[in-house]
Amino acid sequence: MSEVIATYRLFDKKSQFEKKAEGIALGLTIGSWTDLPQLEQEQLKNHKGRVVSIQETGRETENGREAEISIAYPAANFSADLPAILVTVFGKLSLDGVIRLIDLKFSDTLAKQFPGPKFGVNGIREKTGAFNRPLVMSIFKGVIGRDTSYLEKQLYAQLKGGIDIVKDDEILFDNPLTPFEERVKLGKRVIQESGKKALYAVNLTGRTSELKEKARKGVEMGASAYLFNVFAYGLDVLQELAEDPAISVPIMAHPAVSGAFTSAPFHGFSTELVLGKLVRMAGADFTLFPSPYGSVALERPAALKTAEMALEQSIHKQTFPVPSAGIHPGLVPVLYEDFGINSIINAGGGVHGHPNGAEGGGRAFRQAVDAVVAGQSLEEAAKEMEDLRTALHLWGTGK
Repeated sequence: MSEVIATYRLFDKKSQFEKKAEGIALGLTIGSWTDLPQLEQEQLKNHKGRVVSIQETGRETENGREAEISIAYPAANFSADLPAILVTVFGKLSLDGVIRLIDLKFSDTLAKQFPGPKFGVNGIREKTGAFNRPLVMSIFKGVIGRDTSYLEKQLYAQLKGGIDIVKDDEILFDNPLTPFEERVKLGKRVIQESGKKALYAVNLTGRTSELKEKARKGVEMGASAYLFNVFAYGLDVLQELAEDPAISVPIMAHPAVSGAFTSAPFHGFSTELVLGKLVRMAGADFTLFPSPYGSVALERPAALKTAEMALEQSIHKQTFPVPSAGIHPGLVPVLYEDFGINSIINAGGGVHGHPNGAEGGGRAFRQAVDAVVAGQSLEEAAKEMEDLRTALHLWGTGK
């Protein structure tokens, strides 16, 4: 049967979880059951939600005892799009007290309605020529109010330092100083002149109705990747972009705005569902999420689970996990231990804040990655590598 199974974390001081679960299953589908005549029950049985499981965790909270319940919703109840599914499983329920949606499991027939990444992990490795190691990504910094010549200098330096992917800042929108089209042209030219197999993710912004045409035009002009603030626009907009064959470049999902509905401990969506599974289904080739190490840190279990959902076995290609914020070269061993080889090390200040500039910062990261993959300690590698040694002196290690 084609269906989606929603798993919720809920709380009840009276531990009446069976009653609450049945109320959700009916309330979000047919409304009632026992009061219906036999004929109507027969007619509606294929639309009735069903309780799949109820499991108390044993955890006591300020809101009562905690349990995880799973409820199946028949696909006959909704159209095969994420907005319809999210309204079905969590629409009015999200307004009803303390409850958190932590996972969605799609039957294969339903999951096939969603594109998943065009390129995924393997495709990004092919495009960058980076195999058998984590990739390194950096961010343009301090570009608001600057012109394209400033961007050009930063891009040259980052690529020369060995960065695989450079992305716009998510708050860099179309503007007279650095217009979208000029950034696309600049990126194409600088990458070609560098001789590197690298990607530059241009921030795709503007009115929703204009995004597809803008993205198509950018590809024609030589765009190699797009950054997209998916949670300001919506998952369905990401899916529209990913499904368009003319938009033939990888798309990077940025988590901006997602904290508004993932950060509360007893409400909203789990981070791993939104940033790990749903962006993957909608077509993101990369998913950025807060690392467990920076000032804007995600709890380590949630960060690891987000990466796991982005990479787990599925009918869709894998999405590259990009733990971000607070990253410097000394953290590379910790990142490698936590997120493994199929991850992207993403840094802003950890690249641009290096005393030898963005070029030196890029080299320090690449030196750290090479050392860790080879099983060498950073301290030992730094004896022979000036940029890494300088970075460790400035930021220390992740121990």
